[in-house]
Amino acid sequence: MEMNDGDNEEFGLSRNYFLAKELRGSGKRSHSKLSDIDVVDEQELIAAVSKIEPKHEKEVKELMNSYKSSYPEWAFELRCGLGLLMYGFGSKKALLEDFASTSLTEYSVVVVNGYLPGINIKQVVAALAELLWDQLKSKRKNPGSSSKVQQPFSSRSMDDLLAFLDEERKNECFVCVVIHNIDGPGLRDSETQQILARVASCSHIRMVASIDHVNAPLLWDKKMVHTQFNWCWHHVPTFAPYKIEGMLIPLILAHGNTTQSAKSATIVLQSLTSNAQSVFKVLAEYQLSHSNEEGMPVDNLYASCRERFLVSSQLTLNSHLTEFKDHELVKTKRNSDGQDCLHVPLTNEALEKLIAELSQ
Repeated sequence: MEMNDGDNEEFGLSRNYFLAKELRGSGKRSHSKLSDIDVVDEQELIAAVSKIEPKHEKEVKELMNSYKSSYPEWAFELRCGLGLLMYGFGSKKALLEDFASTSLTEYSVVVVNGYLPGINIKQVVAALAELLWDQLKSKRKNPGSSSKVQQPFSSRSMDDLLAFLDEERKNECFVCVVIHNIDGPGLRDSETQQILARVASCSHIRMVASIDHVNAPLLWDKKMVHTQFNWCWHHVPTFAPYKIEGMLIPLILAHGNTTQSAKSATIVLQSLTSNAQSVFKVLAEYQLSHSNEEGMPVDNLYASCRERFLVSSQLTLNSHLTEFKDHELVKTKRNSDGQDCLHVPLTNEALEKLIAELSQ
């Protein structure tokens, strides 16, 4: 069978393709491994990042100020029951906090730092419930006559907390939750997003949030976007550097051991309440002065915190410990006597630096 010119050309291309594959496969293979990569030291990386000079500061400031004229519109949308979702390049942390401090004075405001790796969503919802309860008590003429809430919010179930936030009342009390990076690593899982959507749909909650990940809208289905969150989208590029949101990035890129560094621990502790910081400081000081022991017994920590009026009950201490464990600041292990002891996974040198920074 004879082949025409077109068939010859096609046959030649096919033959050359397979010859090229054979030659490529016969070449030398690289023996390099991922572990052979020389990763920069953590301190060197942090120092290099700190030396980056900011650019266009004047223009960024003018752009941020230009958004102030939109504050009344945003506040009106919140009053109408809409959720505000801010997107666009640049950190929106300063913008949202300025908006909250100047235009949301009629609300109690809770700020959630979604860019942190570990967040206890139940504690966030419990804090919202406590703020709402405080508002209701202040507006009630006779607070002693009707007190439905006896059990502490921190010990109630998630369904009970959400039911309390969504209960119909005559008093128009609202709590606003400002979430920096609702698409952050600490809030990105499906279960947490479902809880946040239910919180946003509660009658006494107003939500303001920011996103930065390009695939953030994929976190939500149609019901969550249009019915629960009820987002009103605002394009607010600030071109401001992600200084706070990106503080953990050098710690991720740089090599290190499995325990947390003092720097990352400080960042996490700064996002907690001053009371929680004081409780952690008690534990850290004990560990420094008892370096030969396996950790601080929970009972000893409770007694020390009560003496310093840091906690009023074991339940309060447990809520702080849960927060520490969620952020991997504290680990629990059982000593030779069978007691549960608390241990901070840091060296003594790192602990000393951490206590010094907390004391400033």
